Amino acid sequence: MPKKIPIRQCLGCREHKPKNELIRVVRSPEGEISLDFRGKKPGRGAYLCPTAACLAKAQKSRAIERALSAQVSQEVYAALAEQMRAGDGGDG
Repeated sequence: MPKKIPIRQCLGCREHKPKNELIRVVRSPEGEISLDFRGKKPGRGAYLCPTAACLAKAQKSRAIERALSAQVSQEVYAALAEQMRAGDGGDG
């Protein structure tokens, strides 16, 4: 029997896609918001397509703030966009 692939919804485009095609945005227990490319960081997570367009849509609709139950500043959005362009999560 083949392994079941988890499906998640992108906060930007609202499309359902396999989890491994999306990037996880995570709010750590300390309240820090970052991108989790491996999906292993502890904390509350939400998912985005790896495109700047989906990040912009999620920012405009405040979807990330609702999903993570936290205020997200413009500096955090800028850092998320930079991390997305760089394509790596740092310590991830």
